[in-house]
Amino acid sequence: MIFGKAIGLKKPDGPMFSNKDLSRLIFPLIIEQLLNITLGMADIMMVASLGEASVSGVSLVDSIMILVIQVFAALGTGGAVIASQYVGHKDETLAGKTAKQLLYTLVVISSLLVIFGLISREWLLPAIFGNVDADVASASSRYFLWTLCSLPGIALYSGCAALFRAQGNSKISMLISVLINLLNIGGNAFFLFYLHWGVEGVALPTLISRVTAAIILLVLLYRAKEYHGRVAVSIRGISHVSFDFKLIKKILYVGIPNGLENGVFQIGKILVLALISTYGTCAIAANAAANTFAMLNTLPGGACGLALLTVAGQCIGAGKSEQAVYYTKKIMLIAYLSMLILNIPLVLFAKQIFGIFRMSEETTNLAYLMGIFHSLWAILIWPVSFAFPSVLRAAGDTLYTMIVSVSSMWIVRIGFSYVFKWTDIFGLVQRMNWPASFGSLGVWYAMIIDWWVRSSFFFHRFKKGEWKKKVLI
Repeated sequence: MIFGKAIGLKKPDGPMFSNKDLSRLIFPLIIEQLLNITLGMADIMMVASLGEASVSGVSLVDSIMILVIQVFAALGTGGAVIASQYVGHKDETLAGKTAKQLLYTLVVISSLLVIFGLISREWLLPAIFGNVDADVASASSRYFLWTLCSLPGIALYSGCAALFRAQGNSKISMLISVLINLLNIGGNAFFLFYLHWGVEGVALPTLISRVTAAIILLVLLYRAKEYHGRVAVSIRGISHVSFDFKLIKKILYVGIPNGLENGVFQIGKILVLALISTYGTCAIAANAAANTFAMLNTLPGGACGLALLTVAGQCIGAGKSEQAVYYTKKIMLIAYLSMLILNIPLVLFAKQIFGIFRMSEETTNLAYLMGIFHSLWAILIWPVSFAFPSVLRAAGDTLYTMIVSVSSMWIVRIGFSYVFKWTDIFGLVQRMNWPASFGSLGVWYAMIIDWWVRSSFFFHRFKKGEWKKKVLI
């Protein structure tokens, strides 16, 4: 309470969200984020049983699919922002209409991507990845075909889950994530270990789980009702297809900058990974292990960012920007406390956690330094860098967040990564008598500088109040 007063956390008159509402929204999001991490790790472990060629083929295709999925997630965010503002405005008709236009858009885009992928499958992968071994090329081509077929299901799942969160109902997407994990992991085990399929045994469960999840969410959206006093986001009448390009434009106004931000950010990460590879196999393995550890570091902060998108969106839609400020501060406080509570045990047991990967001593020590460095700085600055800008996106200030994120990634993170490489992290590796692979720590140092730069811009924008002047509905 004392700390809350110190940061100006004064409860507004007629608050739109109770503490119970916030916990009902944030806790399922944390579980959902954890389930997503668990699913990714389980997939990697199961694919490994097929051999290096299959693992390589699947990882190559997944690097493309991450970009595609981020496009769907960005469009889902666009629809969720508009829908959440209509929910806050208590306009059930336009909230539902927004939902339908979002799903129409996702179906069209995902279908076009499927058609393009099928037509270009024979030359697209070689054009992107060059000449790879024949067994790797065969695995990637077969896995790509099945994954293409799952795109409409993935798109609809992303959109539907975002729409439920727009209403404040994150419990639904959490429960569906449980179902996806069960179908995906169970399907992998059945097709790989019982039927002894190849990469198709990994791709088919993805198709089945995403299509099943999409169908269930569509049915639930069709039957949608008020959720704890908030108007329904219903898709009744969705079969009577009618495009409202004015509404679609609003969705794309938020979704496209967000998609470009995510896509360019991912490309930047690939370039950084290419730089890390110049430090040798030890650095690559340590970086992969540390990135897995880093996903756990930021799990509650990511959930708070999604929650803030919903809460701020509804406040702005209701014309209560001051409540958006209040809940931004409150959710950021929750983010910081939860990050602190989670990362203390992660730091204390980091040695044991990295020992699970069974890497060499040099690789384990490097991964440990990367992980500890990330944990400590994540507690201090990560929420402001990545969860905090959700309030700007919720207001429709997505062009600004895109420019800051992309510029900081490419100028600061990538730029300083090369500076630290050229200067041997200003001679730190030599002074500490570290192996040459430890020079890859410079990439992680550059990442923290990037966090500080983007945080300062986001905080200045929030404080200045420009985002309050944006009008979406």
